[in-house]
Amino acid sequence: MSALVCVARIGAAHGVRGAVKLWTFTEDPFAVRRYGPLSTKDGRRQFEIAEVREARDHLVATFKGVATRDEAERLNGIELYVPRDKLPATDEDEYYHTDLIGLAAVTTGGDALGRVVAIHNFGAGDIIEIAPPKGPTMLLPFSNAVVPEVDIGGGRVVIALPQEIEGEDAQSASRSHDREDS
Repeated sequence: MSALVCVARIGAAHGVRGAVKLWTFTEDPFAVRRYGPLSTKDGRRQFEIAEVREARDHLVATFKGVATRDEAERLNGIELYVPRDKLPATDEDEYYHTDLIGLAAVTTGGDALGRVVAIHNFGAGDIIEIAPPKGPTMLLPFSNAVVPEVDIGGGRVVIALPQEIEGEDAQSASRSHDREDS
């Protein structure tokens, strides 16, 4: 079976006729209509979009079988998935997060760092999370400078570890000293 990819998240109810806010994670927000039924990650529930329209920073959607605000409110927060093989092929230097999860992470010198466990985006660009065999995970910018090579076929990503910023510790100490004097 193909891996599942999260393509949308249902938000709050919108209006009184069963509509919901829908945040999509696809390049074309309306692409969610083309993938057929959307399901929860565990596959226990399926949702078929009846209608969808654009709103300011999200879509407003209705699902078949959801007709009231109460029914719509119970869907808030549900993530919607499709099988990976239903999604279009990616361009060069574009990746689905699911294709990166589990890849080995190695340094430019070939030393093992761990495995890719997640890709995050907190608003300032993608972050790659790498879990070493022991210790805390590393969060690094997912940029060409830090991740110069992604070899999905070879099962690895190459990481150019960023250097520490010179003077950062001295500046931090100076600022904390200034606060103590106040």
